Amino acid sequence: MANLSVQLAPHNKKGLRLANPVMTASGTFGYGTEYSHLFDIQRLGAIVCKGTTLRPREGNSQPRIMETPSGMLNSIGLQNIGVKALIREKAPVWAGWQVPVIVNIAGETVDEYAEVARELDGVPGISGLEVNISCPNVSAGGVEFGVRPESAARVTALVRANTSLPVLVKLTPNTGEIARVAVAVAEAGADAISLINTVRGMAIDRFTRKALLGNRTGGLSGPAVKPIALAMVYEVAGVVKIPVVGCGGITSGNDAIEFIMAGASAVQVGSASFVNPRAPLDVLVGIEQFMAREGIKDIGELVGAARR
Repeated sequence: MANLSVQLAPHNKKGLRLANPVMTASGTFGYGTEYSHLFDIQRLGAIVCKGTTLRPREGNSQPRIMETPSGMLNSIGLQNIGVKALIREKAPVWAGWQVPVIVNIAGETVDEYAEVARELDGVPGISGLEVNISCPNVSAGGVEFGVRPESAARVTALVRANTSLPVLVKLTPNTGEIARVAVAVAEAGADAISLINTVRGMAIDRFTRKALLGNRTGGLSGPAVKPIALAMVYEVAGVVKIPVVGCGGITSGNDAIEFIMAGASAVQVGSASFVNPRAPLDVLVGIEQFMAREGIKDIGELVGAARR
């Protein structure tokens, strides 16, 4: 049988070993519990829960989601139960699971990121943190933390200082400095990098002459962003020495293989789960079938194959 296991935090004492490279993407799989009756979620490599903040959030005004050609726009606004409720209600469930759970964390200030990280450190059932730096930095007039290398590195360093857990940093595509941002967060202590988060987008109702989303703009995801995501994964994998996790428009095993060949050690399945709740499992089966057809014994043989 082929080896599909992946180590996402090789430089962290705790490590973050996945049985296979298929993860769920934050914000598309709830807390994992919502899908556990639909298929055996324990077969996945890891589950990344929805974004978690210091205090509960109601999110943005409705409407929050709309379909677009080959994708969707969302402006959920990080609606979540808050870190204390997550520790009280969700972590005890995860502690009984085999599949590792990674908590996506967010904040409006650097100190909020640090406090959430500190709260989650050492909590049974939590295997790692994914730092969402696509959030608006209220101290900088709402500019995303991940747009500039300096602010991205500052958030990463402070999270790193407040947790012993493996730290993944999820990069925003809404910057012209993706390589510099990636290098900055790697140097600041990230164990791995995931990319991309959603691409900023908008839709307008030509009859009402108003934006279709309550928040006016939102994040574009789905197959429409795959070429963008693939190019950014390829670029980032060429400038950092830590593992890269690819995300953006993955709906099949073939999509996942492309990201892995671009340099990703693992992948995240996101919007596809809204169309097909079994999408993460289908992606895993697709990877297994490809490896069997090609006679590949170890997933590592494919990582960065398009770069060689």
